Amino acid sequence: MKSTVLITGANRGVGLALAEHYAEAGYRVIGVCRSSSEALAQVADQVIEGIDVTQPSDVERLADTLKGQTLDLLINNAGLLRDESLGDIDFDSIRQQMEINAYAPLRVAESLLPLLKQGSKIANITSRMGSIADNNSGGRYGYRASKAALNAFGKSLAVDVKPRGIAVAQIHPGYVQTRMVNFGGVISPTEAAQGIAARIDALTLDTSGGFWHSNGESLPW
Repeated sequence: MKSTVLITGANRGVGLALAEHYAEAGYRVIGVCRSSSEALAQVADQVIEGIDVTQPSDVERLADTLKGQTLDLLINNAGLLRDESLGDIDFDSIRQQMEINAYAPLRVAESLLPLLKQGSKIANITSRMGSIADNNSGGRYGYRASKAALNAFGKSLAVDVKPRGIAVAQIHPGYVQTRMVNFGGVISPTEAAQGIAARIDALTLDTSGGFWHSNGESLPW
């Protein structure tokens, strides 16, 4: 029987590359997004669109749609990057990034927890910009804070679901050539997906709660 992976933000970028990777690996792929894409439709076994992960009613609808299914892997990938600098801080922008990057993954994980089983895994796609120890350049207030919050949520989640036999990882994909960074990254979405998948494969209950670069490097909090 096929293992099942659910990926949020699966219509493009790293999310789409992950969908392609897991489809090729023989997984049953469920792609979740606000608006689907032709590329996602070609690789996903099930596409659930019209889902804004910041909206409780949409996440509730997602859970209802999936009732009776079992998830072997949940990848919280949907995210938002904005730029703020001191003297020109947009607090609405910070709030939006917190909603999408931090609150939404926790909301999705909690709502879909009944579908996970012993041996299932949760991967939160975070960023090394959420590392406080690694911050030597400042700025990006909303993105840094939201990813730091996601890391904290993920660590607590790992502790709380460990007795259920579920492992959790926070994974930085690398500097990826996606629209989020105007395609200025240094690795392709495919390369990022391969690295993320390798970290997920290596994840165990003993290593649950960690924060890794997709290249295998353990990142500082």
